[in-house]
Amino acid sequence: MQRLRIVGAALAGITLLGAATACGSDEKAGSEEKVVVDVTVEDGAITPKGDRVEVSTGQPIDLVVTSDVAGSLHMHSDPEQEFAYEVGTTTIPISIDRPGVIEVESHDPPQIIVQLEVR
Repeated sequence: MQRLRIVGAALAGITLLGAATACGSDEKAGSEEKVVVDVTVEDGAITPKGDRVEVSTGQPIDLVVTSDVAGSLHMHSDPEQEFAYEVGTTTIPISIDRPGVIEVESHDPPQIIVQLEVR
């Protein structure tokens, strides 16, 4: 009888260990959720105005630009990148593979829109 109890306890421990490992995997997968940054260009003004957003290296990011004029965003990354947007809503998918602070800005009007703090 004791042997069965020990085996039963061991099996229960293995089951709990498996459940804990599964939870750890789920948490890691959840950390890679897409980050959405909403950008509005209206009557010559842009929002947000320099907000800092924390992201992980390689994490998918969507810059969703809703604008009343066509224009472009400039990203100070390595290499630097420029993204055009049209009147209406444009989604610009990006990801950054190096830690640091990456500024996304407009040249017309000149303004830092968002700072992506990549960890």
